[in-house]
Amino acid sequence: MEKKSPLKYIIMYLKISPSAEKAINLLASSGYAAYAVGGCVRDLIMGEEPNDFDITTSSRPEETLYVFRDFKTIETGLKHGTVTVLIDGDPLEITTFRSDGEYKDNRHPEKVEFSRHVSDDLSRRDFTVNAMAYNHDDGLIDLFGGTEDLKKGVIRTVGEADKRFNEDALRILRAFRFASQKGFSIAPKTAESALRNLHLLENLSAERVYSELKKLLLGKNAERIMLDYPEVICAVIPELKPAVGFDQRNPHHIYDVYTHTVKAVCACPFDPVLRLAALLHDVGKPETFSLKDGVGHFYGHSDKSMEIAKRVLERLKVDNYTKNTVLTLIKYHDPVIPAEERSVKRYMNRLTPEVLSMLLDLKGADNLAQSPECAKRLEIYTEIRRIMAEITEKNECFSKSQLALNGDDLIALGIPRGKRVGQILDALLEEVTAGNIENEKDLLIEFVKKLQ
Repeated sequence: MEKKSPLKYIIMYLKISPSAEKAINLLASSGYAAYAVGGCVRDLIMGEEPNDFDITTSSRPEETLYVFRDFKTIETGLKHGTVTVLIDGDPLEITTFRSDGEYKDNRHPEKVEFSRHVSDDLSRRDFTVNAMAYNHDDGLIDLFGGTEDLKKGVIRTVGEADKRFNEDALRILRAFRFASQKGFSIAPKTAESALRNLHLLENLSAERVYSELKKLLLGKNAERIMLDYPEVICAVIPELKPAVGFDQRNPHHIYDVYTHTVKAVCACPFDPVLRLAALLHDVGKPETFSLKDGVGHFYGHSDKSMEIAKRVLERLKVDNYTKNTVLTLIKYHDPVIPAEERSVKRYMNRLTPEVLSMLLDLKGADNLAQSPECAKRLEIYTEIRRIMAEITEKNECFSKSQLALNGDDLIALGIPRGKRVGQILDALLEEVTAGNIENEKDLLIEFVKKLQ
């Protein structure tokens, strides 16, 4: 049991998972202290279901391996005290109480020192709401006011904020991400320190930054965090800096470019690809601004936004599906799609029905983030969706793969392999989608013969 300093035990019952309870009991029966710790404890107090359970213990890694000798174990990070144990199909990370040494890269400690005191382990953690430990025998150990901050809905660092952020720069993004996800505010001193240390983000890997950005964009409190702290978003994507406060000088827009962007992001469904597309859909506007009769215009801003977005996405090392889909959505976010069958079929073919549906979501969010009168355009997107559903239900042709005549059939008719085959299939699809020819093989063959 803890000897180093008085602990604050709070009598509380939290329903931890059976596998976590089994691990804690096995360690306790072997003479070691053990607790569920971190995010899982926070979520349980908030009445949420944790994604996973982490265990912290006084046992050294080799002692942990011995306690769980009858279970499948993975030596995840023995150097840092972590062993993964598979209990009833659940992988549990079990880590020795520790204190961290010097952080030279603003991300990882040079060394760790194992401890027999849970207070040492909780003292090294990022935020008060993540620095609580629990087991059924002792109840809740809360040394830094985590429960009080949960009640207030506040993100606050454990100890001195500058020190915490210099140890691990990712904590800066995590602070704003947690605030976005949980609907929390950020304690003033914590926020001031985070903004003061934004330059440390340069030391982080692109993958880590992108992971936190995605989670922030999907948070229920994303709008407030992004509007209150544009410096954070612009530290990750400097290309957005010119958008902050940029007056659009246009009657269709009641917000500056950055505020419009944030409003559009948060009007999108909770989809990471859509929200990333919304974040970057107008990033090219400041570079394409022009005035005519006192009214602002942004001719070619979709192409410029695509160009800039491509650089951003590649720098963040975004996966190819996300990158390509985001760029496609940006490319087509501005042109009007007529709510008539022929045009809808063309877009279903050009983009696929899935991406067209996403595009309609983006267009709707874009309109909602403009002036109130622009929201009326949402009726058009509802009609386009109705037409799409009807096309799908009737199994009508909208792509070359659905034509009753394929490339092999054309070659059999004497058409030489090469570009000509594709050109003829394009012509056939155009005639079919326009309603000039029925999608029947014999009729298509007759049309091909007339082309020759």
